Amino acid sequence: MEWRQDPSRLQDCMLPFQAAAGQFGPEVRAPGLRVWRVEKMKSVPLPPSEVGVFFNGDSYLVLENRGELGTDLHMWIGEKSSRDEQVACAMLATQLDNFLGGDPVQHRQVQGYESPEFMTLFPRGVSYKDGGVESGFRRPQGSGTAVQRCYQIKGKRNIRAKEVELSWKSFNKGDCFILDLGEVIVSWTGSQANVFEKQKVREIASLIRDAERHGKARIVDSNEGEEPAEMLEVLGPKPELAESTPEEDSKADASNSASLYKVSDATGSMSLSKVDGKSPFSKELLLRDDCFILDNGANGKIFVWKGVGANAKEKQAALQMADKFIEKMNYPKMKTQVEILPQGKETVMFKQFFKSWN
Repeated sequence: MEWRQDPSRLQDCMLPFQAAAGQFGPEVRAPGLRVWRVEKMKSVPLPPSEVGVFFNGDSYLVLENRGELGTDLHMWIGEKSSRDEQVACAMLATQLDNFLGGDPVQHRQVQGYESPEFMTLFPRGVSYKDGGVESGFRRPQGSGTAVQRCYQIKGKRNIRAKEVELSWKSFNKGDCFILDLGEVIVSWTGSQANVFEKQKVREIASLIRDAERHGKARIVDSNEGEEPAEMLEVLGPKPELAESTPEEDSKADASNSASLYKVSDATGSMSLSKVDGKSPFSKELLLRDDCFILDNGANGKIFVWKGVGANAKEKQAALQMADKFIEKMNYPKMKTQVEILPQGKETVMFKQFFKSWN
């Protein structure tokens, strides 16, 4: 499969934004949470007084700078926001990404289909309102705020980790789960989990410890019925959990499959070609001078990897690449999440599709 696009279109779209250069100040490099509403091709900073309220006619930029732990840039798209606003949001995200040296991991969040990672930014929850009235988000939290995330490990042949709601409602007896609490990582095994899931949960827990905590977190292995105090403190008393069936593992295998595509403009226009092989892929396939798309669309996610040596046109067109790919594969655009990763800032969810990623 191959498609091409003209990169000059990107440059034409960027022209109206050149006058807006400089609207992001040096304060965005400091740790904290910052939010901007898109207004007439400009990013307007919002006050922190209205926490977690989103207007469905707007688009927003949400920047979470965690200092040495990394930076995430979210583009939130309201279900009734105009196409012009959505394009402007993407362009402003590119501008902010460039201002920060291309370091942020970028995510596109669509109203009603936000990732669990995004939702945890708002501990009091989020609410939607009609219209396009100015909204606000939560105050930046201190650097000591504990990480709290939950991952489900499911499958038999294509076993993958997927971030899920931080609640006992996400658990069942037939799978394994990881509760990431920052300094403590709980590796939990359901009584009916298969041997492949048991092996994978240890691998993912170790990967989180080594890649995201620099080896400083403590892994606590736990079986169903032997939950540690740290786990119960966050989730509360354990209720009766649902059973699991082999059919569910087979279904998960299908949705956990992935393909890898190389993107290049060596011929003067963007081209996409499928890389031979199956997941898990060799890490050496990711060439520093190119961009790649990892297709996990069956599970509702597309990753764009940007090599440090890729040219500016390829890097700027990362979101366009993802959108074009989603359209080509007939994936639902509103439901398919996009994550853009600069080389060296890969997430655990991306690394799990590759062999022996240290």
